[in-house]
Amino acid sequence: MGKGMEMEERKEEWGCSSGVEETLTVFRGSQNASLIHSIVALTLWLGAIHFVVALVLTALLFLPFSLALTVFGLLLVFMVIPIDEKSKYGRKLSRYICKHACGYFPLTLYVEDIKAFDPNRAYVFGYEPHSVLPIGVVALADLTGFLPLPKIKVLASNAVFYTPFLRHIWTWLGLSPATKKNFTSLLASGYSCIIVPGGVQEPCLMEHGCEVAFLKSRKGFVRIAIEMGRPLVPVFCFGQSQVYKWWRPGGNFYLQFSRAIKFTPIFFWGIFGSPLPYQRPMHVVVGRPIEVKQNLHPTVEEVIEVHGQFVEALSDLFEKHKARVGYADLQLKIL
Repeated sequence: MGKGMEMEERKEEWGCSSGVEETLTVFRGSQNASLIHSIVALTLWLGAIHFVVALVLTALLFLPFSLALTVFGLLLVFMVIPIDEKSKYGRKLSRYICKHACGYFPLTLYVEDIKAFDPNRAYVFGYEPHSVLPIGVVALADLTGFLPLPKIKVLASNAVFYTPFLRHIWTWLGLSPATKKNFTSLLASGYSCIIVPGGVQEPCLMEHGCEVAFLKSRKGFVRIAIEMGRPLVPVFCFGQSQVYKWWRPGGNFYLQFSRAIKFTPIFFWGIFGSPLPYQRPMHVVVGRPIEVKQNLHPTVEEVIEVHGQFVEALSDLFEKHKARVGYADLQLKIL
């Protein structure tokens, strides 16, 4: 575990009817890390979208036509050039980002039962909410080193992997396209997968002042977990919705457009209007694994039953921990 990470383990009563004292393992991003290093790490990690937009606008508005074509040509090259996901320098850069990003907010990870996770098994983590960007997933990345799982991938929209510069950084960080084929292949290879079930539609439904999880119709990840016989794990991140300010248009056309391009065009900004997020504490809570019985051809009823267990577990996780992390009055809407 790097210098930017700290761990403590403590026992607390959660007010359950049995009154049994349970172990809660807590990992914290160290606030002793250099602020300059943290800002550099976050700029590399999250600034690519703003950089590409600024580059495109500059080319369109200020550059001669020939230079603008050159810029667009270079961007096209960076959209399709192959990426070595095991690049020595890419992984080194990713470790730097993971190490210093956690201490910036700071980010704290709570695991209800860390002994329930077997390093030799693969799990399906259902992470909520999406918010503007689900940046709290960095707490679960293999390079961060908090969880005792050696192989972890974060599944993201295909649009990420066609965005110049962003696709390189995020691939090195352990992100992978959220396709069914890729999902099942990773699980079969022993990788635990982190997925945001609400996908690109969830930011279209965000509301100020409460959390929204677009879950009721999202059953595909549950079906795959059953087919592969992998436990489902509910995860909720408190505070993630506070690190950016945002605005988006409304209406059905906007929702349909976002679905078509597999990306949510949303206006968001952090400190001084930059991509640097506000320093607001984030708390990622990992629930207990939900064991599922493998069935290569699950019925609709089986999928609905397990999906209901996951939604209930996520809701319970939210209610159980929201006061602990300073959000006692926060409400969760499951749509």
